[in-house]
Amino acid sequence: MIYSTCVTTSSTTPLPSQHHLETWMRQALAAAHTAESTDDVPIGAAIFAPDGQLVATGANATRRSQDPTRHAEMVAISIAVETLSSSSWELADCTLVVTLEPCSMCAGAIVLARLPRVVFGAWEPKTGAAGSVLDVLREPRLNHQVEVVGGVLAEECGQLLQTFFSRKR
Repeated sequence: MIYSTCVTTSSTTPLPSQHHLETWMRQALAAAHTAESTDDVPIGAAIFAPDGQLVATGANATRRSQDPTRHAEMVAISIAVETLSSSSWELADCTLVVTLEPCSMCAGAIVLARLPRVVFGAWEPKTGAAGSVLDVLREPRLNHQVEVVGGVLAEECGQLLQTFFSRKR
């Protein structure tokens, strides 16, 4: 089941079908498995152009890099900006897909990158900043709000994290 809340954004791209959202989430899940293979928390992100083409993927790398800012979303945003190599750092026509609800740091970067839409898998009840704990992405006092679609392949995304942490304990 998908939870979706739309707000006015600069996005003119209609919401993709459930099938497309799940296909995109599978790309993010592949990146999460990459993180897991290096003993990082299995969170993955992918950024798609308006035509559905994959622009960038990012795998969580906080443990491997010993850098708390190397979340999957941050990695994907950096790669997307480099890949698109435009004169602007804005990703105003792209969609970010991530296996776990973004934290406040990543939500801030999403707003600053002017991403119009975020699609995530599992909800994060402790640090989620797309509606669970905070709602940075749709905060009306900020200069940019983001369309949020949550719960895409939530069970699969959540199970990946649960399995990872159960092995660690």
